[in-house]
Amino acid sequence: MRLALTVNGPGETAGWARPLLSALYRRDPEIEIYAFLVPDDFATGYEAPMLRAAFPQAHVFEPSRYLAFALGAGLEGAPDRVDGVLYLGGDLMHAARVRARLHGRAAAYKFSRSRYAASLARAYAVDDANVAQLEAWGVPSDRIVRVGNLAIDGAIAQANEPLPPWFERDGIVVLPGSRSYEVEHMIPFFFTAALRMRAERPSLPIAFGISPFTSLDAVEKAIEAGGDARVWSKKGRLIREGERAWIAERDGERRFPIVRESLAAAAASGLALTLPGTKCIELAALGVPTIAITPLNAAELIAINGPLTYLNRIPWLGAALKRAVAVRISKRFRFHTQPNIDAGEELVREYHGTLTPGRVARVALASYDDRAWRTRVAGQMKELYARHAGAAQRLAESLTTMLRENN
Repeated sequence: MRLALTVNGPGETAGWARPLLSALYRRDPEIEIYAFLVPDDFATGYEAPMLRAAFPQAHVFEPSRYLAFALGAGLEGAPDRVDGVLYLGGDLMHAARVRARLHGRAAAYKFSRSRYAASLARAYAVDDANVAQLEAWGVPSDRIVRVGNLAIDGAIAQANEPLPPWFERDGIVVLPGSRSYEVEHMIPFFFTAALRMRAERPSLPIAFGISPFTSLDAVEKAIEAGGDARVWSKKGRLIREGERAWIAERDGERRFPIVRESLAAAAASGLALTLPGTKCIELAALGVPTIAITPLNAAELIAINGPLTYLNRIPWLGAALKRAVAVRISKRFRFHTQPNIDAGEELVREYHGTLTPGRVARVALASYDDRAWRTRVAGQMKELYARHAGAAQRLAESLTTMLRENN
């Protein structure tokens, strides 16, 4: 069996593709998988190396190689035909283009559009609301299969990774994100907040869970630059000693360890401090009490889905226009995190608007001290996503059945 799939940024690659590929290879070790990384504003450039390291038997193609292939060029390592093409992230037109080149039956996870609906042999839904959404896009109901949220299986697997022996449990872990603007501006912001927390609680363990999609060189560059002036952050430096690394003050006196097993670290901590995104779903599935912030201090730097993200490239007025759009989008929604949207209440504590590191430090310490809240939301969040466990296996079973039907 041969399967091609399209995937884009770090969230989809780690949260969707990784658990699904694991399930597919467990089900059929001989399956041939061709993963096309497609162009995306959220991509880090480390998606393809991560997939290759995790699945050396897979055929993985970077966005540049995919683009040449999509435009008609030959692609070394690509087959003439596949049995199916699965959309797993990015713009749907990329999956359609891969299918135009490689044929096979079409399938999509979570998203579709009216123009693609009739071509889908399967559409995989996260939940009942997603089923209704797919039907509204025109996907026939008999082709929709509700499998659950793939990110839950990814989170459970990553939470079971062994932690380094030096890691201190029951503290606060900071997950600053892996998108370029998050690395450049939020690592210094959270570092400054961590310094304030350390000043008030010298013995409280605080660690930075840095994504494998973010290089230490990028962390070093960000912490030395200190981010945009409007995030009110301090500059620091990166200390490397053997296989360990710390984000530290310039004099090295106060430092915070970097842990790569970020979800395992979060599962062993009392509180996570992060940004809205896939990580919030993963943290909720693990029952980790979480604070998620949406700082609008420099809103024009934020990546927005769709063409609006390029507004700031317009000369003179572009930055102001994008800033206004980002603020308006932020105010339109009561909740910015998926667990709160799914629950209809604030389980993840959210803070939006112009934020300072000092304020974030205060609310983080207050939340850490609120044991009643931590106990309550840990149970509620786990319950919220418990039924999604096994989504990767369910999708793999349905998908391989579809692929066999094409033979």
